[in-house]
Amino acid sequence: MKANSIAEDFPIVCVGGSAGGLDAYTRLLRHLPDDMGVAIVIVNHLRTVATLLHEILPRYTKMPVELITEKLLIQPNRVFVIPSQRDLHVLDGEFHLKPISKPRGWPDVITVFLRSLTQHWDGKLIAVIVSGYDGDGAAALCGIKEVGGITIAQKLETAKQPDMPESAIASGCIDFILSPEDIAQEIIRIAHGNI
Repeated sequence: MKANSIAEDFPIVCVGGSAGGLDAYTRLLRHLPDDMGVAIVIVNHLRTVATLLHEILPRYTKMPVELITEKLLIQPNRVFVIPSQRDLHVLDGEFHLKPISKPRGWPDVITVFLRSLTQHWDGKLIAVIVSGYDGDGAAALCGIKEVGGITIAQKLETAKQPDMPESAIASGCIDFILSPEDIAQEIIRIAHGNI
């Protein structure tokens, strides 16, 4: 085991969204305790605008919020935010950033990250798709279920932009359809091993 590596057996929660996602992220984080033993990764798909989520979200959680940098160690009880114009991968308990593979049209950064998790993360996986345009993430949800992960879509009437959760539901691979507040309760239940 490498000196800087830690156990990779804690859950990762990937929360993917875009337009209207901030409302969902803040409602979710407000209801999560800061000591659940899970890593929260916010994958907000932005094409050109630099993200400010790492500056905004600390108002809604006591967990440290970090903008992801190359080879950043993945740790529980933290919130990690993807930088814009990057694809996100995991390997050996660290985040790895690559140039965005789909620079034009709708990005697929959520799909890319979820697929990397299914291949390179030993702990429990929870994929959450919230408000946003397009259908990023939907193509990877069946893969999450195949490795024993849990998939959750935001309830459409609670989403500011329902396209993304609607596409997730249409994949046929969603376990739960919940409001952000209820998503938080489900994450807590899973984190405590009650699945």
